[in-house]
Amino acid sequence: MDFETVSAADFGASLTGIGLNLLVRDVPAEVAFLRNVFGIEAHRVSADFAIVPYQGQLLQLHSDGTFADHPLLTLLPENPPRGAGIEIRLFNTDPDKAADRAAAAAAMVLQAPANKPHGLREAVILCDNGYAWVPSRVLSQEERDAS
Repeated sequence: MDFETVSAADFGASLTGIGLNLLVRDVPAEVAFLRNVFGIEAHRVSADFAIVPYQGQLLQLHSDGTFADHPLLTLLPENPPRGAGIEIRLFNTDPDKAADRAAAAAAMVLQAPANKPHGLREAVILCDNGYAWVPSRVLSQEERDAS
């Protein structure tokens, strides 16, 4: 599917499984964060919307205005963070590189990269909208043995 040319109706009809839509104050700014920190490219980027594929999964970014008639809009906090309690896990993404890029982009690294008992090395990085992005990779056998 060509994300740059697909119609909204055809795109919507193609969606299956679980979808993740994030409401953000500034779609292009969130796209820049995802590109700069995680190397994720987005499609159909506008002030209102973006399609964000990641390892075969789709994420959609929507501006607040696109949800004007949606009941969720009335529940959004006036002040950040708005994404509290949500972790968006980016498996097979180097947490050390992502944390370095996040720091360089003045994003908040809430938790520095660390090896976890569940077999992953991960970090927690907050975007301006308050969503917790968790890049992680599988620990090597040597790293697992050292824990």
